[in-house]
Amino acid sequence: MSYRKTLKLICGFAGGSAVLFAAAAAADSRGYFGEQRGETAGRWSRFTVLQAAQPAWTPASHTPAPTGHAWDFNWDKRDPSALSNGKKKERATEDPSSEQDNGKPKATRNILLIRHSQYNLSGNNDKERILTPLGREQAELTGQRLAALGLKYDVLIHSSMTRATETANIISKHLPGRVDLVSCDLLREGAPIEPVPPVTHWKPDAVQYHEDGARIEAAFRRYIHRADPTQKEDSYEIIVCHANVIRYFVCRALQFPPEGWLRMGLNNGSITWLTIRPSGRVALRTMGDSGFMPPDKLTRT
Repeated sequence: MSYRKTLKLICGFAGGSAVLFAAAAAADSRGYFGEQRGETAGRWSRFTVLQAAQPAWTPASHTPAPTGHAWDFNWDKRDPSALSNGKKKERATEDPSSEQDNGKPKATRNILLIRHSQYNLSGNNDKERILTPLGREQAELTGQRLAALGLKYDVLIHSSMTRATETANIISKHLPGRVDLVSCDLLREGAPIEPVPPVTHWKPDAVQYHEDGARIEAAFRRYIHRADPTQKEDSYEIIVCHANVIRYFVCRALQFPPEGWLRMGLNNGSITWLTIRPSGRVALRTMGDSGFMPPDKLTRT
């Protein structure tokens, strides 16, 4: 292999300016740039082309610049400092700092969002779209996983659609203690917001985005927020619903662009875990976790 080909190969694999510079220096010392050894006068001028091709690395350019808006601590409209603004004191002797402290949330909410299991896609209506045998098995595995976490669950809320209701009923049998089941129409599947970039295989009408989007946003505001000041202990709540709803919730809770919800995928029976701190900080602990299922049980229908 010729030296020129070797040089190109090295630069192609390394891609670094330091490697390019060192290889070019070696070539220069052997006369590959057109002069004899020892001709140092003007030799380094040969590197002006190489230097021009290199990026202008500075300490500032090593770190990507922040994009988007700053974190809004009052995203759920429950920030105590915002709630107390403009309120008149009933008594002149009332300590404003004490009142604000009493109104601060002290507990952390953990919300485990479960996607329903596999269901009969050929059903003509919601009642016929029941879980398949594999779907029921997936729900059993999800229930076992939730039980194995050893958490004290406070409530199990589920979409009123058949596939979500069935999934919730199966999961509830595995949970320790008595956990109340609550059905909610707001959590039904739908089209939350037009996705960006668009997809060709799924194009709801504008009116569906208008109707479903308002409903799913209402569900987000009802269930995804920091703890009430009266809540004394950390809570663990399960919500069994649908892929579109969960993906939209995650984008909204993390203050990501909500139109990016369709860029994420969720397996049936998967677990997505959001943690909401008293300060209003939100953390995504798991997204679509289904590693507790055998590979042959994984579906995304």
